[in-house]
Amino acid sequence: MPTTSILFYQESEGDAPVIEWLSELKRKNMKGFLSCAARIDRLATYGHELRRPVADYLRDGIYELRAKHINVQYRIFYHFDGQNVVVLNHAMVKKTSAVPKKDIELAMKRKEKFERDPKKHTYIER
Repeated sequence: MPTTSILFYQESEGDAPVIEWLSELKRKNMKGFLSCAARIDRLATYGHELRRPVADYLRDGIYELRAKHINVQYRIFYHFDGQNVVVLNHAMVKKTSAVPKKDIELAMKRKEKFERDPKKHTYIER
C-alpha cells in the first residue's frame, strides 16, 4: 500500500491554520499533540483505508480524523486529492457532542478554495 502524502491547507496570505494550531497544542499540551500527530501518521499510512473509530466520512467529500486525550476530543477535517490528503481545519468537542456544523462548513469552503487553486492553498514549510 503506497504511503499517502499529507498536505496542509493554507490561506491566500500564507497562514496555515492547522499547522499553527498543532504548534500551539504542542506548546500547551504535549500529550494532546502527540495523540493528534499519531493519528495524522496513521492517516498517511492507511489513507483511504482508514475507518472508524479513527476516521469517518462526514459529507460532501469531507472526512474527520479523531484523536483524544483525557476528556478532549480532537477532530481534524480533511479531504482526498487523489492519493493525497489535504488537512483543512480542526475542532475540539466534548465526548458526547456532535461535530459543530460551522466547522464542517469551514472545511467545505476550504476544500473548494483548494480545488480551485491547489498551488496557492498548499502549505510549504519554510
